[in-house]
Amino acid sequence: MNTTAPLLETVEFETGPSPTWTVLWLHGLGADGHDFAPIVPELVRRDWPALRFVFPHAPVRPVTINNGMRMRAWYDIVHFDFDALHTDAGHNRADAAGVAESVAQVEALIARENERGIPAERIVLVGFSQGGAITLSAGLRRRVPLAGLAGLSTYLPEAPAQAAAALQAAATSQPLFMAHGQFDPVVPAAIGLRSSQAMKAMGFDLEWHDYPMAHQVCAEEIRDLGDWLSRRFAG
Repeated sequence: MNTTAPLLETVEFETGPSPTWTVLWLHGLGADGHDFAPIVPELVRRDWPALRFVFPHAPVRPVTINNGMRMRAWYDIVHFDFDALHTDAGHNRADAAGVAESVAQVEALIARENERGIPAERIVLVGFSQGGAITLSAGLRRRVPLAGLAGLSTYLPEAPAQAAAALQAAATSQPLFMAHGQFDPVVPAAIGLRSSQAMKAMGFDLEWHDYPMAHQVCAEEIRDLGDWLSRRFAG
């Protein structure tokens, strides 16, 4: 697994001394590592172990759908069309090279957590929107399973045949939480659901939720994610 990518800059927050778990959380398009840091007090529960939250900043790159404007992005998005996303006829909405680069950068951050004393089985990878796409793509490639994966308001960036070809045998032992807004105008709910079904078809133990919201998070989602994380930490 490629862990030679340069380390991304991160925002970090520890909930107690000598953390024994890490939550690595990837932001969405145009945001940065500060975007989800405020969620920590809402999410964390008193009976959880000491955690290190790591919020990396995505690289700055031109984004085609935004007229080539440079912004923090995990990969380029070349058009708005989701129609070919989960067909094997071909899909070029997500820049495959950018996805691969970001997966390698996530792997480098995971390797750093290993070096800091947090093994893979005590690392949870979470992502929102574009960051969630990287979470799913990285997750299915993991040879050493993480404690869990969570994709929020997101989609699998590979077509089914591509995803199945990249899938590692041990990857499906990673529990998967996915959640989506029923009225999401950015990543349609049907695309999120189809992605969840693709992950389930590959063998992932999936927990799916949807909520009456747009492209965002809500209190009920934080509660459900917290319940799911509690089960990971108890395991």
